[in-house]
Amino acid sequence: MKKLLYIIRHGETDLNKKGIVQGKGVNSPLNELGQKQAHAFYEAYKGVDFDRVYTSTLLRTHQTVANFVNDGLPWEQLAGLDEISWGIYEGQEQSDKLLTGFNAITKKWSEGDLNISVDGGESPIQVQERQKEAIDHIVSKEEDRKILICMHGRAMRILLCLLTNKPLSEMDDFPHMNTALYIVSYEKGLFHIEDHYNINHLVELERVG
Repeated sequence: MKKLLYIIRHGETDLNKKGIVQGKGVNSPLNELGQKQAHAFYEAYKGVDFDRVYTSTLLRTHQTVANFVNDGLPWEQLAGLDEISWGIYEGQEQSDKLLTGFNAITKKWSEGDLNISVDGGESPIQVQERQKEAIDHIVSKEEDRKILICMHGRAMRILLCLLTNKPLSEMDDFPHMNTALYIVSYEKGLFHIEDHYNINHLVELERVG
């Protein structure tokens, strides 16, 4: 039977706002705007009859879907959904030196060199391998039909490539602002994007801001 995966990025953190690199080794909370984004998503989708919610192991994803969990929705944390590790870049401000290094490595990824990483970090291939285990676990639950997944920007891009058989070198084709939603269907072993980069729940928030 058909499943629907509602995949969102976490809300904004102060480190997002300040341009400080976050990876799976940085466990920052949502800031005020991030909390408002999380609430806006909840208000827009609380009527969806979700069977379960999955998050990464990091606080910013937990806080983003806290209202759903507080409503009694079963919740599991999966390390496979964690953000990519940015190694020595984590916790650093985006200086010219860091941006030069970051741009160089993402350019290599776009050229198909997907086994390289920042020193001490993960490659896209390594992230995708742990994501495969997470997704296998998620879709193995026969009784679950509508599933909410909260994760991270770069990891989301990698996951969407995995689900749609899109080359990892094209991961940057998926935009991923905070709490942006992708709805992906799963049926007979195949995934399909049903809703691409939905940020309608943020429109009213932007007007207020």
